[in-house]
Amino acid sequence: MELAYIPSPSRGVLYLGPIPLRGYAFCIIIGVFVAVWLGNKRWIARGGRAGTVADIAVWAVPFGLVGGRLYHVITDYQLYFGEGRDWVDAFKVWEGGLGIWGAISLGALGAWIGARRRGIPLPAYADAVAPGVALAQAIGRWGNWFNQELYGRETQVPWALHITSAADGRVPGYYHPTFLYESLWCVGVALLVIWADRRFRMGHGRVFALYVAAYCAGRFWIEYMRVDEAHHILGLRLNNWTALAVFLLAVIYILVSARKRPGRETEVEPGATASGEEAGAADGTAAAEATETAETDGKAAEKDPGARDAGDAREDGPETSAVTGTAGAKDGTKPAGKS
Repeated sequence: MELAYIPSPSRGVLYLGPIPLRGYAFCIIIGVFVAVWLGNKRWIARGGRAGTVADIAVWAVPFGLVGGRLYHVITDYQLYFGEGRDWVDAFKVWEGGLGIWGAISLGALGAWIGARRRGIPLPAYADAVAPGVALAQAIGRWGNWFNQELYGRETQVPWALHITSAADGRVPGYYHPTFLYESLWCVGVALLVIWADRRFRMGHGRVFALYVAAYCAGRFWIEYMRVDEAHHILGLRLNNWTALAVFLLAVIYILVSARKRPGRETEVEPGATASGEEAGAADGTAAAEATETAETDGKAAEKDPGARDAGDAREDGPETSAVTGTAGAKDGTKPAGKS
């Protein structure tokens, strides 16, 4: 008896007249916007200018899409260049197939180009966008749900994914929703990175390295559950080995970087200040100057009582002058300005 399961969409494409609206593409686009939005907030908080993250993302995102597709096509070449396959399908990104390893690698190259043009250190930029990238992955994984792909072994758990399509060798049934597992894991990675960054004030690329290490830890066990076609080495899927290697490199980077360059960057973008810090400094300076002026006036008044009286007269203005004039008239002295 079917008590509960996650249904698959009947189709992953909606048509607005002749224009196809693909769920996979929408998930990628929404993920990019979330990553840029959160990255911009974190960049401003670290002392950068608003808009810089988006400017560099113009370089990083296209490079990342190309890198992700290249990795997928190279590691799963049999899907496009095998017998009975059409190599033109390798360009159909909307049908799914983006390798995160290639996306991060070439995306980092694009980000480096954009950061270099702005005179910004890439590690600082990477630290700012790290949790946003994790959230982008969490959202992007739902594109696999629209395409009914990247699921795990058969299961009867209440949250099983119901696969209904029989295309490309799929067998309809109930499977572990590995796309959902990875999506939730990426949300957890984003929260972990944000917490660790606030708690330990990490810098010089260590925030991004933490994101990489945490993601790889989850990707290893999630990849182990998948049943889609993949190359195996010594009994493990290729992506398992990739996750393990990248995890070790990220951990080594964190340890070495923390020893050589402890703390966080004091400046991430030339000529910019952290949001709120400049205004706070200006208010503090004004307050200090006001206090210093008051103290100076007080000391002067203690040394010269006449100066204090003169200061009071100046503050009293016309009213004091009128009183003084009246008093002078009573004494028989002509008030100033009278004939």
